[in-house]
Amino acid sequence: MKQKVFLLVLGLFLTLAYLILWPVPVNPVSWKSSVNTGYIDDYAPNSDLANLELIDIGETHGPEDIVYYQNKIYTSSQEGIILEIDPVNLTHREYANTGGSALGMEMDRNGNLIVADAFRGLLSISKEGRVDVLTNSVDDTPILYADDLDIAEDGIIYFSDASTKFGAQSIGTTLDASLLELMEHSGTGRLLSFNPKTKETKVVDKGYVFSNGVAITAKNEILLIETGKYQLHKLQPNGESEVILQNLPGFPDNINRGPLMSDGRETFLIGLVSQRSKWLDNNSNNPLIRKVAMRLPSFMRPQAVSYGFILQIDANGDVIKTWQDPTAGYPNTTGAIITENGFLYVSSLTATKLGRIKIN
Repeated sequence: MKQKVFLLVLGLFLTLAYLILWPVPVNPVSWKSSVNTGYIDDYAPNSDLANLELIDIGETHGPEDIVYYQNKIYTSSQEGIILEIDPVNLTHREYANTGGSALGMEMDRNGNLIVADAFRGLLSISKEGRVDVLTNSVDDTPILYADDLDIAEDGIIYFSDASTKFGAQSIGTTLDASLLELMEHSGTGRLLSFNPKTKETKVVDKGYVFSNGVAITAKNEILLIETGKYQLHKLQPNGESEVILQNLPGFPDNINRGPLMSDGRETFLIGLVSQRSKWLDNNSNNPLIRKVAMRLPSFMRPQAVSYGFILQIDANGDVIKTWQDPTAGYPNTTGAIITENGFLYVSSLTATKLGRIKIN
């Protein structure tokens, strides 16, 4: 009997020691989460994103971003394969392979597809499918997690480096690296720029908790998603910055330019990749508990809960419309574009298809 008690106490002691002392890759910091008000008011639930038409993307998955150019759809993938899709016949072909993990994309004025590749940095893909690295370092530091980008009128490419600590390639996947950055919450993300003429890469701003989606307004303002704080920043050309959208009900991901409103206002489309984590919010000011959670088996850690959500805003952050699917029939929505023929194309972190729906 005494031996059983001893073994039980020893087991409990070893378990406790493991949960408290075992090394983990994160060093969480304390922060104060905003109170999640959920899906109310501008974010009141609807089912406008349900029953998407699904487009085949072959053996790839995670069509993270979408570009519409010369009547063709281009989408990236976690495998680094860029697909060109005929939106009429719904056929596809491999346009290029980055050899990494392709995320955000935009077409430049010369017809080159500019890609933020989480493994390889900022890339340029020619019309013939040739892949060139534009930049993979800045100020003698590597770009570990190139995420999204947009191109200003003067040709400068602005792009996010989501984490300077948890590289997507070294961690293994973009999802795993993002979860570590969010769990630690130390704000290692940054916004970078690349000048194609001078080949110079610069740090525009830093200190973001997973800097993500990037879009440029007609006034040359930079809109930057900060996923870990559920908010959207607007950076002025003179360097001033303000938060124009905050306390979102989910983790925001990409931001893409949308169509003009009838009154001439610019619009932008944001994807919320999952619901907020109640556990993470409740433990935002408890670094120890978050560190302990990282020592648990992965299935016991807080899990992301998918919820289809596309948000349309103007350049001031005012909400215009949402498309939602609470059932998450199309999982982990990262963003969207609206084409001139009235289709809303929806991208995803994990889906094996590309989604679209006809809208007014």
